[in-house]
Amino acid sequence: MPLLQVTVGQLESFLLWSALLNYAVLLVAFLTWWLAGDALCRLHARWFRMEPAQVHAAVYLILGLYKLGIWLLFLAPWLALRIVFSGGTP
Repeated sequence: MPLLQVTVGQLESFLLWSALLNYAVLLVAFLTWWLAGDALCRLHARWFRMEPAQVHAAVYLILGLYKLGIWLLFLAPWLALRIVFSGGTP
């Protein structure tokens, strides 16, 4: 069985599309929290017995960690490939 052969261009494309799709998910999550945050806050506060300020802090932390994950897993490797295989600066 032959191994899958991926070119640098395909890998760059994959990383960039993955980052864009993940940013779309992050945007939907942010807009959902922004538009329905009070109702979601009450629901989560009741489920987990948390104060509303704690719920907001937890959501802020989760969205921030998700964004950091996008940068570390997709955008930083994409940028590194662009720099290395373009022969200099992007």
